[in-house]
Order: sequence, then C-alpha cells, then structure tokens
Amino acid sequence: MLDAFREETIVRKVGGRFKLSALIQKRMVALNRGARPLVDVVANNPMMIVVEEILNDKIYLDNTGNVAIADGAPDLDQILQEPGPDFNEL
Repeated sequence: MLDAFREETIVRKVGGRFKLSALIQKRMVALNRGARPLVDVVANNPMMIVVEEILNDKIYLDNTGNVAIADGAPDLDQILQEPGPDFNEL
C-alpha cells in the first residue's frame, strides 16, 4: 500500500499531492461513517481501501473539490446518505 505513495503514479492520477491528501481524507471520513467500499479488498484498513479505489479509477475530486465516483461505480450521493452503523453497534 505504501509503495503506491512512493511512486508518482497515484499523485499524477489525482492531480497533485494536495488533491491526493484531500481525496484520501474525504473518502476515509465517508468510509468511517459506514460508506461501502467501491473495491473488494481483503484488508479492513480504510487507507488501503481508498488507495485501491484511486488506483482503480473509482473515485476522484471533482471541480468543486468534492469526492466523485467515476462512471460505472455506484452513486456516491446514495452511498454518502447511508447512515452507517449506530455507535451502539460498534
């Protein structure tokens, strides 16, 4: 996973280190709130899920700086509206 950050591929894919950081942070918030991953990853680590989503062209930052889902992926608005687990369930 960390090898992806050593290469410039993921940085160029997103459009720079600042945008990469913003995308990772925003998507991790959504995952931590209960959003479903857009990729199948064996690990339960949110960072690995986000990196795989980026590398597989599932998510990107749109022109307004919000996380957007690429064509062919589930609707991000629907995913973000899901409340996720209740704190009592955690």
